[in-house]
Amino acid sequence: MKSIHKLIIAISIGVGSSVTSCQKLNIPPTNIVTPDVIYSSEAGVRSFLTTIYRNLPIEDFKYRPDGGDDADINGVHYPHPGFNPGNPWMNFYNSASVIGEEVGPYGGMDIAGGFGYWPYGDIRNVNTLIDELPKHAAKLTQPKVDALLGEAHFLRAYYYFGLAKRYGGVPIIKVPQDPAAPLSQLQVHRDKEEATWDFIGAELDLGYQMMPATSEAGRANKYVAAALKSRAMLYAACVAKYGAVNFVDGQARSLGLVGIPASKANTYFQSAYDAAKLLEGHYSLYTANSDKVQNYVDLFLKSGSPENIFIKQYSIANNTAHSWDATMSPRYMTANALSRSYPTLDFVSLWGNLPITNPDGTPIRFNDRAELMQGLEPRLLATVYFPGTTLRGLTFDMQRGIYPSFSGTATAEVAKPATSRSYVLAGDVKTLYQGRQIIGFTGPWTGGDELTRTGFYVRKYVDYNKPQAAVDLYRSEQPWIDLRYGEILLNRAEAAMELGNTADALSSINQLRDRAGATPYVSIDLNKVRNERRMELAFENQYYWDLKRWRTADVVLDRAHFKGLMPYYVFNENKYIFLAEPELYNREYTFQKQFYYEGIPGDQISKNSNLLPNNPNY
Repeated sequence: MKSIHKLIIAISIGVGSSVTSCQKLNIPPTNIVTPDVIYSSEAGVRSFLTTIYRNLPIEDFKYRPDGGDDADINGVHYPHPGFNPGNPWMNFYNSASVIGEEVGPYGGMDIAGGFGYWPYGDIRNVNTLIDELPKHAAKLTQPKVDALLGEAHFLRAYYYFGLAKRYGGVPIIKVPQDPAAPLSQLQVHRDKEEATWDFIGAELDLGYQMMPATSEAGRANKYVAAALKSRAMLYAACVAKYGAVNFVDGQARSLGLVGIPASKANTYFQSAYDAAKLLEGHYSLYTANSDKVQNYVDLFLKSGSPENIFIKQYSIANNTAHSWDATMSPRYMTANALSRSYPTLDFVSLWGNLPITNPDGTPIRFNDRAELMQGLEPRLLATVYFPGTTLRGLTFDMQRGIYPSFSGTATAEVAKPATSRSYVLAGDVKTLYQGRQIIGFTGPWTGGDELTRTGFYVRKYVDYNKPQAAVDLYRSEQPWIDLRYGEILLNRAEAAMELGNTADALSSINQLRDRAGATPYVSIDLNKVRNERRMELAFENQYYWDLKRWRTADVVLDRAHFKGLMPYYVFNENKYIFLAEPELYNREYTFQKQFYYEGIPGDQISKNSNLLPNNPNY
């Protein structure tokens, strides 16, 4: 018992400072030093839970896949303490910016290699909770203990999900290890990948069975567990079905530490489908506004939406605010900050080719840049800021440069070397051509301030109600929606499609398309389901993992270059044209097959050689 007391004391150091965590469970600071104090009341347990929730591997506004240090800001250095660096503002370090949804200034960021995510300290906290709770039923009541145990199983599953999708099989530890135990007991072996996913599924089943149907914002309930299970089991199913394709062999694979037998694929697809179906009738798509564009915009800003299943909260007062508004908008529209990551034309083209050329290949002339948006799907317009859109009373006036005159086709013009093109460019927004501004206040970038490199800006999650004077670093509080019903319908549709239930897949997808203002499908296939997922979940840190589980990342990112849409003003015509050109850094993106799994962190192998063999090619 002495070693357990030492463990609780160590944990309590973080608990006192964690009550202002991102989960914002609205509990006062508490000094916790012994199990009796923690479990004497629900408030004590909630304090302990706050730390566990705070450290969940939720890929949110602050998530940085590379795990690097943040910069020195106003004389304060924000170091890298773990999964989520302290108050980071560099939202351009995101998975979207290295897979073609967006491009950012640091295209060489190695997110595939990971940064050593290894949350066994957090798992030990959960194991301690599970071990201790039954001993305190007299004080907490048995129903409360059962509900809290269900919550703990959900939390443990979430941590293991973060591990499994990175490494495959990992050590499954169900009890709090005694730090004073012999090394032979502490140096555990990896379990097989199949066993790891089965453990995650079983934990989430316990969460569903034991938790109540409702919970306060930021905490789990039975349907949160079911929602996470639909996501996790879909991942496992794809590893089983597609894992033998586009991967490399090695000892870890032959031992089952990575890879799942293909025969298990349908079992996991069925589990994902069944879990998603459990949420039917308990959550619904957000449809409060008849204006389809505004409705989809508001979906990500309404914390009380019936679509929200599990959210992560932020607060300026509690020093947990994020910087999304400031770092997704150009400096022109903020108090001081600036944008760094921009949607690509490749992504926008998921909705179909934009109407920018005539049948003969010449650029269509527009009287106003905003004319381009006519007839586009409302969901697209709500996801991406196009030229001509307004925000905070200002217009996105994207303009790459000026053509004194323009003749010929768009393709031929873009193919010319830059020195042979007759356009006029500028390095800043102050330079004029015959009295007319050459580039817009919002770009595209030509070497001066940070402005769009693609002709687009991210709109999803941007708080349009926030006054410009308040748009700065660490001043945004809109919650991150970690699990929402829109994703559940997509999980359900994909699992149904893989199981041959096309009718259910079509129904699920058309619910989303109706809300999006899109034309319903009359037939469905797997490619349509996957594309719908990309459109619906854009910039939500899902597509990177989808590429990995579908085993298509090495194809999609095979020496990939992404494009932007560059608006130009044609001076002698007083018209605008749009040219599809390489994004202005024209970076190349690659993905090696070994990256479908990350390597077990070297510092952990040095402590425990039983984690070997490492994943193939590491």
